[in-house]
Amino acid sequence: MTRVGLVGAGGMGNVHARQYAKMPDVELRFYELDPERAKAYAERWQVQPSESVDGLMTWCDAVDVCLPTDLHLDLGLEAIAAGKALLMEKPAARTFEDACGLAKAAEDAAVPYMPAQVVRFFPEFAKGHDLVESGAVGRAATARTHRGGGAPSGAGGWFMDHTRSGGILLDLAIHDFDWLRWTLGEVTAVNGRSVAAKKGIGPDYALTTFSFDSGAIAHVESTWMDPSGFRTAFEVCGSEGMIEFDSRRATTLRTSQPDKTASEAPLSSTDDPYYRQIRAFIDTVQAGTTPPVSGWDGAMAVSIALAALESAKTGQTVAPKRP
Repeated sequence: MTRVGLVGAGGMGNVHARQYAKMPDVELRFYELDPERAKAYAERWQVQPSESVDGLMTWCDAVDVCLPTDLHLDLGLEAIAAGKALLMEKPAARTFEDACGLAKAAEDAAVPYMPAQVVRFFPEFAKGHDLVESGAVGRAATARTHRGGGAPSGAGGWFMDHTRSGGILLDLAIHDFDWLRWTLGEVTAVNGRSVAAKKGIGPDYALTTFSFDSGAIAHVESTWMDPSGFRTAFEVCGSEGMIEFDSRRATTLRTSQPDKTASEAPLSSTDDPYYRQIRAFIDTVQAGTTPPVSGWDGAMAVSIALAALESAKTGQTVAPKRP
């Protein structure tokens, strides 16, 4: 039985609790500062609250951090110092230096640490990555992604406080930044533009273009201005074909190649991507193996997002920092 101590009973804390409830080999306890929220969470998931973070750390084998981004560093370092395996909601930290600090601390302490870049566990994105890696499109040359819907609400409004969340680029677009780096390799240069729907608040829309070390290029569209509902899409084109997916059109991934009939690959996985992600983390804790997403992966995703944010502000091309 793996004992998990979850900190933060907000939106993502509830998403994670739903997955742990499906795992008979996990016992969950949690800490939440807000008494009313803690009471509701304990009743909803039938889990025991802890009176303090220190008490939770003493009890658990692994820590799951579901707090606002600017609170990640201190709690993450505390968990690592206590020798606890660490699952950290994305983004890993508010700054590149803090994200690197978490990665290095975990590496030095030989503590399993996994940033929760959940898009890697969505079946369409996992399949798309595998197809590109297997050479289904030949040499990948261009990619395009879209992600967005309405602006997030609740959580005390911290999402829209960009000093805390980093805004749409660090909180939302980082999903696609991580997937593109995972799929196409290291990012050489970033150009970004963004707009705000309301003066003093935003940006609510961002368009970011990448150049990769491989010579490939990509553009990423991210929006909190779409009232019609959440949508994701991607395509990757290469010397031998193209793969594409759009969440509003189909539950299949389409592959097109020269002189061949386009094929539709059904996405058969019925597991919640959050379940697949957390199960992968628990499996590594139990087996003593390396998490599928490293602390340095999390740091590079933050670096790319911050480069996009800087480019959008300055209008200049920015090279993401590397460890």
